[in-house]
Amino acid sequence: MKTLYLMRHGETLFNQLHLIQGSCDSPLTERGKKQAQIARRYFTQNNIEFDKCVCSTQERASDTLELIIPDCDYMRLKGIKEWDFGKFEAQPEFLNPAVPYGDFFAYAEGETIDAVGQRMLSTLTKMMSEFEGENLLAVSHGGAMACFARATGDKMPMSIHNCGILKFSFTDEKSQFRLLDAINHDFSELEDLQ
Repeated sequence: MKTLYLMRHGETLFNQLHLIQGSCDSPLTERGKKQAQIARRYFTQNNIEFDKCVCSTQERASDTLELIIPDCDYMRLKGIKEWDFGKFEAQPEFLNPAVPYGDFFAYAEGETIDAVGQRMLSTLTKMMSEFEGENLLAVSHGGAMACFARATGDKMPMSIHNCGILKFSFTDEKSQFRLLDAINHDFSELEDLQ
């Protein structure tokens, strides 16, 4: 059995400003960088080592990965990038419709919930099937992660915060994912980090 640790990037400027952030990008905040340190500590304290690391092509994901595992040799994958929200990109979050979004963003030249889920599922199934190790870390995005969980037949048990993790098992024989755990970190100690 292989394990996928699918993690959301750290807080960004757009997260802080409550702007819709999908295909557009914004930099990590200082808080986002500290969240990545706490995620790194979680992996260290739980003796979790990675045989392979990947992230989306968006800078906020690669910056987060580099803070968690400095000097790591990783791949950037378009298939695990955030949902494209079309004309709603960089607009205030209050314009989002009720969840689940369904086809809403397709009418604004973005992606549907099913398109994102299938893109994520296809990319991560191929990655997990091909890699030889036990643990894979993939840094992605909140919306894309929710779509992936839905595409696997699972449902996220809670909202995933920045640097939150969905832990999936993967069986090669069936090319099947199963959600094992959802981890949101305690950020009460953020101010103490340098």
